[in-house]
Amino acid sequence: MKTDIQELDQQIIVTLIGSLDTAAAIEAEQTLKPITEGDGKDIVFECKELEYIASSGLRILLDVLKKTKPKGKRVILRNVNDDIKNVFTITGFINLFDFE
Repeated sequence: MKTDIQELDQQIIVTLIGSLDTAAAIEAEQTLKPITEGDGKDIVFECKELEYIASSGLRILLDVLKKTKPKGKRVILRNVNDDIKNVFTITGFINLFDFE
């Protein structure tokens, strides 16, 4: 999996490419840690090229949400494909995140 992070205006754009599975989760967690400790900008996960997400990937996104929401900022999932959106629906996470 590849993760690209860019800061634009009041948002941090995190592009996820490939599979956010158990093997990729450890690296992704380390990559995302600095953005959750930052000044509290909205975080947008660009998921157009995200092919798969495992429960460990869901846990990481939930952790980002828990650290960002108290700062009054949003976590947005953008361009999520139907299969991954279905995972969010089945797990009940669909109501926790903002989707675009």
